[in-house]
Amino acid sequence: MTLKECYAALGGDYDAVLGRLPGEKFVQKFVLKFLNDGSYDLLLRSMEEQNYEEAFRAAHTIKGMCQNLDFTRLYESSAQLSEALRGGAAPDAPSLLERVGEDYRQTVEAIRAFQASAGV
Repeated sequence: MTLKECYAALGGDYDAVLGRLPGEKFVQKFVLKFLNDGSYDLLLRSMEEQNYEEAFRAAHTIKGMCQNLDFTRLYESSAQLSEALRGGAAPDAPSLLERVGEDYRQTVEAIRAFQASAGV
């Protein structure tokens, strides 16, 4: 799997990220670093603990990383969750969190598939 194919699998915009960042090696480096970020785990834990301020911060961090890397699908769902949590508890947060979870899993699966096929 190429990095471009990875972006297609995770619902991202490969051409946009290459237009903003200085080359494929640079993009690859940060795509792989995404796997080590703890924001999603923090989001889940914070939601479980009903710590909506911390959940907002985690969702906002995911949104920012996805915007920078042009992970369009996960960006959109995390942006919706972030906005819903901006003022604290939100009635639609559980369904939005579920969508973020689906998008996050697809993103991680695509990155891991790229990582395995590229041998990095």
